[in-house]
This record gives sequence, structure tokens and C-alpha cells, in this order.
Amino acid sequence: MIYTKILGTGSYFPEKILTNKDLEKMVDTTDEWITTRTGIKERRISIDEPTSVLGMKAAEKAIEMAQIDKNEISGIIVATFTPDTVMPSTACVIQNLLGIQNNSFAFDLAAACTGFIYALSVADSMIKSGLVDNILVIGAERISPNVDWTDRNTCVLFGDGAGAVVLGKSEEPGFRSFHIHADGSANRLLTLDVLGSNFMANRKNMNIEENLLKMKGNEVFKIAVRAMAEATAKAVESSGLKYEEVDFFIPHQANLRIIDAAAKRINLTYDKVIVTLDKFGNTSSATIPTALDIAVRDGRIKRGANIVSAAFGGGLTWGSMLFTF
Repeated sequence: MIYTKILGTGSYFPEKILTNKDLEKMVDTTDEWITTRTGIKERRISIDEPTSVLGMKAAEKAIEMAQIDKNEISGIIVATFTPDTVMPSTACVIQNLLGIQNNSFAFDLAAACTGFIYALSVADSMIKSGLVDNILVIGAERISPNVDWTDRNTCVLFGDGAGAVVLGKSEEPGFRSFHIHADGSANRLLTLDVLGSNFMANRKNMNIEENLLKMKGNEVFKIAVRAMAEATAKAVESSGLKYEEVDFFIPHQANLRIIDAAAKRINLTYDKVIVTLDKFGNTSSATIPTALDIAVRDGRIKRGANIVSAAFGGGLTWGSMLFTF
């Protein structure tokens, strides 16, 4: 039987740090207000590095850890809702930046904050079917140019960054369960309308600043708490493992209260929850792969660890997975 395993991980964040104290000078907010409601203390902001460069730098680290030649990569999937351009895809740009010359496939996948789990589920299916041997999956976002920096409810939440994994065939169990979901009836709760074809068709009458990232926070929060908790439990229950066999929980890093609720749903103590939210904020599709890489490189996560992850994002989309590292 063919399994899919993670061969290597990588992450990258831009250098500029934007703290809550910095935001106090920009909008009507306080460090205490942001920390209490979200758990975020600071985030990284890309000044001149596009999404493709963020993704490329994370990918280089993942390829190095995987110890494979870059031309052995059969394809690239980039989860992002902030691509460099609508066309070409950010995945094609990254393929070129990495110098991969084997004509492997490359495409972007848009599922907002759940994008990395969506992308992994696609890559896992391709490898298990025998279609390809190795796939580079990247979650990369440059959200800051799309943020309304006068909106105190949203501008405090997001940061820029990228995480990557190299997947390959294995005779030992790797990914054990995936669950991906969407509810399009709630599509206007979390939006980014700028540069979509609707915006461009009416651009003479549209204002860019009025169509930047918008979120109805209270409504999204209520749905996210339930969906993340239920998805996390579902991933464990369908994996063939028991709750006590789960070693770590790597949740989407959006809000500390949502993370707490999901961890309690599967009876995990907080020392088993990987949290990077305080330092990097919400980097959407990049939160799970960056948190994984950080925990692998600092020695918390070792080979053989069983990890459950869950995410929730615009669409609305949500999903979960359980894998053995």
C-alpha cells in the first residue's frame, strides 16, 4: 500500500515586525485589547518581497530537509488567496525561482485559511494514486497590501509569511485522514473583492480602499469555534487512532479562543498545542506549515509523532487532517 509522508518542512517570514504598540499609533486600539481578544502580540510585514519570494524561501528549506534534488519534484501546489498576479500562477513563478527544469506541473489553490489542508488533500490523492512521486506544497500569503489599515477590527489580525512541505511516497503510514468542507451561503462574511473580475468590470465606479479585506468578525467567530472543534474531533475519530495517541495539535492560528475550544474538544492539554499566533498573527494558509516547521526545527515534533490539524477561512471553508510525521 502506498502512503504519503512529509519528507521535509520549511518556513519563512519577512524581517519587519509590526507590534501591537506600533498599531496603537495607527488606529484606535491598545495592546491589551488586541492581546485579550486574539492572543496576537506582533506580526511580520513584507515590504518588498512578493508572495512568490516568500514561498520560494520556505520551499528551499523544505527541499533541503527532504534531501532530494529539486528536479525530483513532480509538481508544485501553492495555497494562497494573495497571489503575485492572477496570471501567471504563483506556483509557476516559484517553479522558475527555484530553477526546477523538469516541466513538472504547478498551480495555485484558493481556499483562504483552509488552503493548506485543501492542497495537502489533493497532493495526497495524487501520490497515492501513483500519478506522481514527490510534490511540493506551499502555503504562502502576503496579506498586508490587502488590509485596510484604518479598520481596527481587521488590521490587527493579519501578517505575511510562508510555509512549505515536500511530500513523497512511503511504506509507513503518513496522512491518515482528511476532511474538507465549505458553506458558500456565508460567502460574504469574509471577503476580498479587489482585483476580482467583478471589480475589474466595474473599476471606473469602484474604490480600491472600500473593497479591501473585510470580515464580519462576530459572525465568523461563532461559526469558526464550532466548525474547528468538530473538524478536529472528526479527524481523530476517522484516523484509526485514539485521542490519547495524538501527540500534537497544530491549529490554524487565527484566534487563541478558537484554538482553546478545539483543543478542549479532543481533551488535549495545552503543552501539546503548537501556538505561533502571538509572534506572527494570522498568515492564513501559511499558519499550519510554518507552525509545523518551527516545532520540527526546535525539537518538539519528532519522527513518528501523530499530529492533528484544523483550519477555518473565507468561503466559508474549513477542514482537518491527521498525519504521522
